[in-house]
Amino acid sequence: MQDSPPAETDAQPATTSDDQQPASDADRTAIVVARDADQQPDTTEIERLAAAAGYEVVDALTQRRAEDGQYNVGRGKAEALARRVVATDADAALFDVELTPGQYSSLTELLPDDTAVLDRHRLVLDIFEAGAGDEAARLQVELARLRYELPRLRETEERTHLQRAAETGSRVVDTERRIRTVENKLDELADRAGERRAERREQGFDLVAIAGYTNAGKSTLLHRLADDLTVDEMAPGHNDLDGVAEVEDRLFKTLDTTTRRAEIDARRVLLTDTVGLVDGIPHDLVASFSATLDAVADSDAALLVADASDPLSELREKLRVSLGELDDPRGELLIVLNKVDLVDDDGFDRRREVVESVAGDRAAAVLPVSAIEGAGIDRLRDTVAEVLPTEELRFELPNTGTTQSFLAWAHEHGRADAEYEGDRVRVRFAGRPTVVDRARSRAASIKRD
Repeated sequence: MQDSPPAETDAQPATTSDDQQPASDADRTAIVVARDADQQPDTTEIERLAAAAGYEVVDALTQRRAEDGQYNVGRGKAEALARRVVATDADAALFDVELTPGQYSSLTELLPDDTAVLDRHRLVLDIFEAGAGDEAARLQVELARLRYELPRLRETEERTHLQRAAETGSRVVDTERRIRTVENKLDELADRAGERRAERREQGFDLVAIAGYTNAGKSTLLHRLADDLTVDEMAPGHNDLDGVAEVEDRLFKTLDTTTRRAEIDARRVLLTDTVGLVDGIPHDLVASFSATLDAVADSDAALLVADASDPLSELREKLRVSLGELDDPRGELLIVLNKVDLVDDDGFDRRREVVESVAGDRAAAVLPVSAIEGAGIDRLRDTVAEVLPTEELRFELPNTGTTQSFLAWAHEHGRADAEYEGDRVRVRFAGRPTVVDRARSRAASIKRD
């Protein structure tokens, strides 16, 4: 698409190539607006976001100039936008920036009634909302949306003098009240999730979280590692980079976490594929998704997946974003450079240097893998087993039926080796510290009996 000149003139209707056509189920129309102080803006990204959110883009306006405090774009361009909204009967104006509350209010007053004004962050929230499946995801999206809307509602009420007596009601007050309600509900869900993780540890499971920038291959890695999933179930090849699908993958096609069982070196592991990370979202909005990211912070080991085929500068930036949004896990952090089948040895060495320069001493290891082809997966499994919390216990028990039942339990909850000598059994057991404590108590009971 050709960018419009800096002058305050209307842009021509947007045109797109075949692989950028709006989603077929789009039932709303929009005009996209992009401004950049340093260069002619490109509307490709915002158009793809619009399509992912269900909008058909009917026009595009661009401008190269410094930010205008009232409308973001210059007044002439804003007035041109208002004319184009009327001419195209567009439902929304989508801005490829974050609008200030004042700019949002000014644009709302300038544009025709019932014209939605959405900036990039609100548009992303709409995509989040479409991908929210379970209760926690829905509440997290609602909280992010309410926090986004609150300062804009305040600006609107101050400008239009809608703040009246308490009996007349106020959208600001209602929103503040709803924020507190949602925060309390999320706290309750987070407490329950923490209790479930504690219960799973007591049952002998190690918790391994898979995190990283979206589109790095986290779900493919989950399919490679989990016992009940296979990569063959997924579409072959790296074919998730075309058209609108790219945006949907990158911008949280689903907010729900997925947990699957796996056995790694005789350890029972629960793998959790967490929500993907993305740049350009304010930190306070990211904080709304903390219930989802808690799975990383509370993991016994975390796999931070990065796309090794990304250009070096892009890889560096995505790692910076990912590490900036994640709390350090209670266990070790392993950085997994995925898609190494698309990179030669020299290219991988340069990418390892990038990872080490960004991660510093936060990562216990940098591991090359190709989740789609299976290369490096065995080494990844071995490394995960090495960093999981482990204690070892040795004891001798009588060779009885009770001991055999205990050994069956030990094999299910950790790694057990038994040597038989006459009527005695020498046992070596390794596993989670809490499970080893339970094994010690069971063995002592058998000895007493």
